[in-house]
Amino acid sequence: MAGKINIILPEGKAFECNIGTSIGDILSTGMGPGEPVIALVDGEVEELNKRIHYDVKISPITVKNPLGVRTYMRSITFLLIKAVEDVFPGARVMIEHSLNKGLYGEIHYSRKINSDDIKTIKRKMEELVEENEKFEKIKVKKEEALRIFRDYKMDDKLRLLKYIDLPYINLYKCGYLYDYFYGSMVPSTGYLKVFDIMFYDPGFILRYPNEGNPFEIPKFKDLPKLAKVFKETEDWAKIMDVADVGSLNNKVNTGEIEDIILIAEGLHEKKIASIADKIYEERDKIKIILIAGPSSSGKTTFSKRLSIQLRVLGLKPYAISLDNYFINKDNLPKDEDGNPDLESIRALDIELFNEQLSSLLKGEEVEIPEFNFITACRESHGKRFKMDSEAILVIEGIHGLNEELTSSVLRENKYKIYISALTQLNIDNHNRIPTTDVRILRRIVRDNMSRGRSAETTILTWPLVREGEEENIFPFQEEADIMFNSTLVYEMCILKKYAEHLLMEIKLDSEAYIESKRLRTFLGYFIAADESMIPMNSIIREFIGGSCFYE
Repeated sequence: MAGKINIILPEGKAFECNIGTSIGDILSTGMGPGEPVIALVDGEVEELNKRIHYDVKISPITVKNPLGVRTYMRSITFLLIKAVEDVFPGARVMIEHSLNKGLYGEIHYSRKINSDDIKTIKRKMEELVEENEKFEKIKVKKEEALRIFRDYKMDDKLRLLKYIDLPYINLYKCGYLYDYFYGSMVPSTGYLKVFDIMFYDPGFILRYPNEGNPFEIPKFKDLPKLAKVFKETEDWAKIMDVADVGSLNNKVNTGEIEDIILIAEGLHEKKIASIADKIYEERDKIKIILIAGPSSSGKTTFSKRLSIQLRVLGLKPYAISLDNYFINKDNLPKDEDGNPDLESIRALDIELFNEQLSSLLKGEEVEIPEFNFITACRESHGKRFKMDSEAILVIEGIHGLNEELTSSVLRENKYKIYISALTQLNIDNHNRIPTTDVRILRRIVRDNMSRGRSAETTILTWPLVREGEEENIFPFQEEADIMFNSTLVYEMCILKKYAEHLLMEIKLDSEAYIESKRLRTFLGYFIAADESMIPMNSIIREFIGGSCFYE
């Protein structure tokens, strides 16, 4: 007779089950939308196939949770790869980057893939869901994993595994097909009932439920400007011959990383100078530059570097901080918890701001206010400014792309810039690096160095930051006249040594532990690089220190 173990579920529900029972059987749920896709077992992420041999506490995770979304996205990617191999044997699937709540990718085949081909792939994916094929996790010796991927001619996997110092590697198998994935998977294709795939020339967009709603796919909104900047970054990666983590690690290993740093920084400077040239060409019209982007995108350093390039051209940039236009604390809008909501556009004195902009553009002198964050009130310090013919205003802030912020100014007099860290570097062809990972690691390092905040605090407050971005920044990104990608292809090799030990400080009982462990695993793919070649005006210096723009 099998022994028994004690299981504790959320809300204190407890019962006994046989030793060796799988998590899926313990939870006794189905495969429909809204059902668990993974679980937390004593605080660690585990797949539903895992068998339990001891007393544990289990918390089911659905697609309503970010962990569940990542698992679903990863699994739907493998479903796509299997379907493509079934209908177009030998084709190569490349998952490039996120785009409008989905994944953009390309399929490289003996001919160009068209919209009818994508429809064929979708039908095959639906068939595989109906057949409920298993996703099997298989532990193999590293030598065997290398042999498999040599046979598949997957050079990206070979480059990646070269720097993974483990005797055994966990692979996933679906039918006859093996692959490597960074993170957990659902047990079988039958869990993946909600998805879509659409042709997006020259590739596709794979769509899936997002956090909060496991039953529906978010409405698609085309983002051509964002797609263009991703393509530009892809072209930059080709210039540097760095398409994935393995190839980047090769550059570190051979010492070529010094050249990569200089080329990446040179491309940034060239792009910033190009933006300045565009503004200069329209200097008779453009009087205000508005710069917006999500947290840790490098807005401040970008603004200062752009201002230098404008000065080279003979213009006189004058920075205006939106922080100085916060309304007094008693009138600040409140968030859902009743706390002051400083990220709302209603927290700014829009009327005063527009009055002063109008006056400045008429050539009048205005007194710029200053907000005292200690008293939470606006003060007057006699700081006055008047524009001349060469002056141009530079305004940085999260609402810069929102027309409401500068409604008194004609659109032709404004030049809007969207900046974000849009990484094109991926772990390999099938495992993308989310842009949010780049930004949260930047923020963890900066928060600790400049504000003394722990990685735990940064991780726990990050969801609120993301909520503000979803509401105040991302809906307006296509309003930009131009987009600037602040990611530097080499930066994870630099952030690694700053962030790893901070993440290690987070204990198992912390709500931030799971995310810290995921980020540590992610950083583990990179080889650390020397930062001595990074120039003092680099955007990455805003986060690791040593910038010429900060004391």
